[in-house]
Amino acid sequence: MGFGRIGATELILILAIALVIFGPSKLPEIGKSIGKAIKEFKSQANKVTEDLKVDSDDEKHN
Repeated sequence: MGFGRIGATELILILAIALVIFGPSKLPEIGKSIGKAIKEFKSQANKVTEDLKVDSDDEKHN
């Protein structure tokens, strides 16, 4: 098993620990926050990638 991958067992363990620490009422709120953070990160990463492509294309034409 690689270090960059989370399997089903690890995911269940993480969720169980989160349930014990935060309680069942906070988990949906935490999930939404994490989802928003991941979405924003991906959006910014795509923007940076597009900016780099535009800069690279501009340099090729000059």
